Amino acid sequence: MNPLSGNVADQAANHLIARLPRQDRQRVLAHCEPVALAVDDILCEPDRPYTHAYFPLTASIRLMTPATGHLPIALDLVGNEGMLGATLALGSVTASMRGIVQLAGYALRMPVAQLQHDLHQHPMLQDLVNCYLRVMIGRLSLTATCHSFHHLELRLARWLLMTHDRAHADHFRVTHQLLAGMLGVRRSAVTIAAGALQHRQLISYARGKVWIVSRSGLEAAACTCYGEEKARFRHEFSSRQPGSTPGSDAAGLPRLLQ
Repeated sequence: MNPLSGNVADQAANHLIARLPRQDRQRVLAHCEPVALAVDDILCEPDRPYTHAYFPLTASIRLMTPATGHLPIALDLVGNEGMLGATLALGSVTASMRGIVQLAGYALRMPVAQLQHDLHQHPMLQDLVNCYLRVMIGRLSLTATCHSFHHLELRLARWLLMTHDRAHADHFRVTHQLLAGMLGVRRSAVTIAAGALQHRQLISYARGKVWIVSRSGLEAAACTCYGEEKARFRHEFSSRQPGSTPGSDAAGLPRLLQ
């Protein structure tokens, strides 16, 4: 089955697949199934085997970790710059975090056994997934530091930027309750922090929807973790030439590389 037979996969290229050489890319795509993901769909659970790997196109997925006596806390976001299930490249078939859809949209889905086969057959795919794993590990380290030391308003600005990077639009649905769970704080604290960002005319929000009013202003308001994350992503991927697919030009690149 060729997922590019319709226009679903043309809405936004997945960065990892787009960077494959054309022949490798076509073979990998032949093993993928396009799926529509709805908000709050659970794609994997901690300590349970993955059933599929997901390469987001327009959807985004947040990775949550359980905390005894507390709500799960968000550690990462996955959009069209990466994949869910990257640790399968290390030989691990068990998820370490919960993967839950944050922004609805489309993704390409591949069975675990097929991904493992393709990783052996296409060294470039293995190399790209390894690059993404290094970025992901660095981002998890930054997030741990961020949660421990940075002021809530700075952390909120960072997570809004991360969501914006993966939203393919300047507005997206995200409630204060969801942000509170992601940041590990009370909803009232998020309301105060979001109100401060809105007062500075960096964002606007109403009824569970956020608009990014000033991207540059929000970047200036965020903690340094966001800039460090972007620099790591560019370091890993900017030297690797994308494949010759329509979605791999500047317009199709994730904001992390723009």
